[in-house]
Amino acid sequence: MNIYEQDLAQNPANHVALSPMAFVERTAEVFGDLPAVIHGRRRYTWAQVHERSRRLAAALRAAGVGRGSTVSVMLPNTPEMVEAHYAVPALNAVLNTLNTRLDAELLAWQMHHCEASVLITDTEFAPIMAKALALLQDQHGRQPLVIDVADSEFTGEHRRLGTHDYEAWLAGHAPLARLDGPQDEWDAIAISYTSGTTGDPKGVVTHHRGAYLNAVSNVVTWTMPQFPRYLWTLPMFHCNGWCFPWTVALQAGVHVCLRRVEAPAILAAMRAHGVTHYCAAPIVHGLIINAEPALREGVTGVRGMVAGASPPAAMIEGMAKIGFDITHVYGLTEVYGPAGVAAKRADWAQADIAEQARLNGRQGVRYALQDGMTVLDPSTLVEVPADGETMGEIMFRGNIVMKGYLKNPAATAKAFEGGWFHTGDLAVLERDRYARIKDRSKDIIISGGENISSIEVEDVLYRHPAVLACAVVARPDAKWGETPVAYVETKPGAQVTAEDLVAHCKAHLAGYKVPRDVRFEPIPKTSTGKIQKFELRQRAKG
Repeated sequence: MNIYEQDLAQNPANHVALSPMAFVERTAEVFGDLPAVIHGRRRYTWAQVHERSRRLAAALRAAGVGRGSTVSVMLPNTPEMVEAHYAVPALNAVLNTLNTRLDAELLAWQMHHCEASVLITDTEFAPIMAKALALLQDQHGRQPLVIDVADSEFTGEHRRLGTHDYEAWLAGHAPLARLDGPQDEWDAIAISYTSGTTGDPKGVVTHHRGAYLNAVSNVVTWTMPQFPRYLWTLPMFHCNGWCFPWTVALQAGVHVCLRRVEAPAILAAMRAHGVTHYCAAPIVHGLIINAEPALREGVTGVRGMVAGASPPAAMIEGMAKIGFDITHVYGLTEVYGPAGVAAKRADWAQADIAEQARLNGRQGVRYALQDGMTVLDPSTLVEVPADGETMGEIMFRGNIVMKGYLKNPAATAKAFEGGWFHTGDLAVLERDRYARIKDRSKDIIISGGENISSIEVEDVLYRHPAVLACAVVARPDAKWGETPVAYVETKPGAQVTAEDLVAHCKAHLAGYKVPRDVRFEPIPKTSTGKIQKFELRQRAKG
């Protein structure tokens, strides 16, 4: 034992488990009188959100919820969803935010898989949740306690499924004294299911330490000042809103809730409530770019965050042209949402707007509190040279990485092979050591022995003024093995033919990369705007 280990043990005065519950407690104590939530006609201060969250925690505890219990929620971006992010972890229980666009069978499977004991559900989703609960009972013999939320901003029928009404349930319980964190920061805080773009959803288990550190990293990455006004265009069910429920609490900001993600509602909320920050998938940024200019009048100084394996350069360029400051982040459910960023350098501002879009469109470098993010040869786990040419796989390690996949040790071991989390994203390291994705490993098209990046072809298509959304996948070909086929959605009122788009691609791509077929069809997407290429590959085979 050295001198620095003698009589210098950890104790409650000098060592506390990291948990984002600390952010909520501090803000309620210091800034309790300031606004915390705006939702239609409802307004809550931080003191009120704190009290409501403590009442919810008390009600859940009375229902038997404690360490290791799972609480599922089927909620849009409403105050109740914010409160669930504060109350459930305070009991050392695990929050399971359900994707509001899933079918009943998958919802039932997920609630069974994570052994949910309580379900809090918005009345808008009563039809689908009634089916899911019936399946949960019939197939798995599980009956969670069901709590109904009748949101003031939902104008449809409030059909009740549960034992309690949310507001009455809260009113019937005295609030807990405080929202405590766990004894062990490694304890699970949430379980989120992968989006199913591979057809194989897995339960991603995250912990308090990672949620705390990623919430802080969001502030550092964005240089987010205190008291931001944050618009909920990103579903909170997606990776716990990239940890922003806790980031907003850390900075004593305002949650501007949004039930429906539509361009008029987004821009009206930005104008009315002085929104300063928002996060969204590329498709939502596309809504803003393509909105009527009159809708954007008076909307200034807004900072956006975009994520995606590779958002189109045309999107980043388009947002810059209308005056939005966009930060591109990169990550996956397994790393709490964003864990890498195209960190901007001052000299980038001297480049033309197309070059700025290219630089900002990269996946970049690790978050401030993530230990490692690089591109490795997946077979040797040796870092590829920073030459912008040699492909490898993006991998992460550090505090902002999941515990693993629930009840799936084989998948967990495979994901962590060699001491790194394997993303499956193929990329290069450019000379400044910023990572740039070339494609998902399963999305590379091999035609006549040549590798074609579907992302490269999509970037060219997005630069055509008629293209709203596109996706390029492989189609089996007797001669070449595979050839690229493009699925395209056009902007309202736009007129373009397949021949026009093929000619456009020929002007910018080598001949073997040009799509052999262009199809004008709806493109399947997840609720977070992620294109489901596995469905398109099945279409192409047919």
